[in-house]
Amino acid sequence: MEAWRCVRRSYGRCVVGRGRYPMLPRHQRSLGRDWTAPWENPQRSCWSRHISSCMRWPGHYSRAPYPYFSSRQFALNWRPPYLFESRTHFQYWNWRPDNLSQTSLIHLSSYVMNSEGDEPASKRRKHQGTIKRHWEYICNHNKEKTKILEDSIDPTCEDSENKFDFSVMSYNILSQNLLEDNSHLYRHCRRPVLHWSFRFPNILKEIKHFDADVLCLQEVQEDHYGTEIRPSLESLGYHCEYKIRTGKKPDGCAICFKHSKFSLLSVNPVEFYRPDVPLLDRDNVGLVLLLQPKIPSGTCPAICVANTHLLYNPRRGDIKLTQLAMLLAEISSVAHQKDGGFCPVVMCGDFNSVPGSPLYSFIKEGKLNYAGLAIGKVSGQEQSSRGQRILSIPIWPPNLGISQNCVYEVQQVPKVEKTDSDLMQTQLDETEVLVTAEKLSSYLQHHFSLSSVYSHYFPDTGIPEVTTCHSRSAITVDYIFYSVGKEDAAGPPGTEVALVGGLKLLARLSLLTEQDLWTVNGLPNENNPSDHLPLLAKFRLEL
Repeated sequence: MEAWRCVRRSYGRCVVGRGRYPMLPRHQRSLGRDWTAPWENPQRSCWSRHISSCMRWPGHYSRAPYPYFSSRQFALNWRPPYLFESRTHFQYWNWRPDNLSQTSLIHLSSYVMNSEGDEPASKRRKHQGTIKRHWEYICNHNKEKTKILEDSIDPTCEDSENKFDFSVMSYNILSQNLLEDNSHLYRHCRRPVLHWSFRFPNILKEIKHFDADVLCLQEVQEDHYGTEIRPSLESLGYHCEYKIRTGKKPDGCAICFKHSKFSLLSVNPVEFYRPDVPLLDRDNVGLVLLLQPKIPSGTCPAICVANTHLLYNPRRGDIKLTQLAMLLAEISSVAHQKDGGFCPVVMCGDFNSVPGSPLYSFIKEGKLNYAGLAIGKVSGQEQSSRGQRILSIPIWPPNLGISQNCVYEVQQVPKVEKTDSDLMQTQLDETEVLVTAEKLSSYLQHHFSLSSVYSHYFPDTGIPEVTTCHSRSAITVDYIFYSVGKEDAAGPPGTEVALVGGLKLLARLSLLTEQDLWTVNGLPNENNPSDHLPLLAKFRLEL
């Protein structure tokens, strides 16, 4: 133990005493050398060595059981922690001296770990490399369903008479302002890959490469949209519609579609902020477009395309469900047809909810009994003791004007005879009873039969698919939902065959696992410009 007390400060440097230093084990001598660093400019030294990145592996939460150091904790008179003074300090941090040979949690020598054994295999850092994504063809289950990205489309899925085929991309492109405001999520990244001047050309390259007929983009920064994104997409043959978030937020949602495939029937923005509803005090938005397919002959129903980015806060499931209900009400209004049915619907976005969560299940199943449900469990984003307050019944107040069936309510005044006061009172009493029953209902419903393009788990291994990956988490929160026939809604995700009024999923671009993404240093990286992956699907509408 005496040999471990020989760390001292000298002339602004942390110097390891020489006499007994050779007695330390090899890995501990290396550790001592790494702690030998000038501290005249601690801020520069900390960031140049990316201390915050080396102190934890990317993908772990900030509440990880090992200590986390930031540059604020270093000062000119800073002393190294007494890592070698007594075993009690290791017990305090839940560390053991014999574990130092197996881990580099406190290894400060460089940004890149010195050996493969320093990090878990799933999170070894590579600064270069590309992971191929494959097309999975759904329309022919008897043949191999995966093809590499460069392959041409499956011939069984090509356009034919009485069919309209189109593709949809949903992509959270990561607003630069949000990236900079949440820089702690990107400590694993090399600094150059985070600059907009580096990311935007790669975003545009991806859009060109996938060549989707419809783009649903989230976190689109307003100034970038006006000066770069919209002009670039218009030059590629897209028409663009945009809805900025309320409250002077700098980003929003965009839907862009090819002139050659669709004509625009209506644009319907949705603002989730409502000054008259205290619950709805957040600035998220949605955008709903009604598009008319362009076909050489015959008639074709319109297609309703919706895009949104719901509230992130995992502890406010009440707000998330209400925002979703508002979006569904707008879709119901836009997609409603004269015969009482609905035109096909494609609903895209970042829903900030994981597969299997109550919010996800509500979208897929069309119903949700939320009695006794904690607001922190609605989205399934995290398992914690926070957000355990139970959802109120009803979740939102009547003045929102949206029913529990997620449609706009039509206010009807009961007809009464002014000459018969008793009859008038009776009818008003009945109306009050009906309104009270509606208010106390804990059931949410919607009229659509929706399925997810993705199955969210790899069938051979059961490993979860991932749509977003940064320093704190790697999960699925992005989706493309689409209309399917009622009889097929209960089948396996991604294998439904559409009937009248539905869409048939032809193909989808495969997703990746968390381990896949960490082999290229997570997201963003040199080839993937956002912390989200683009989702891409090809549909067929039977005419």
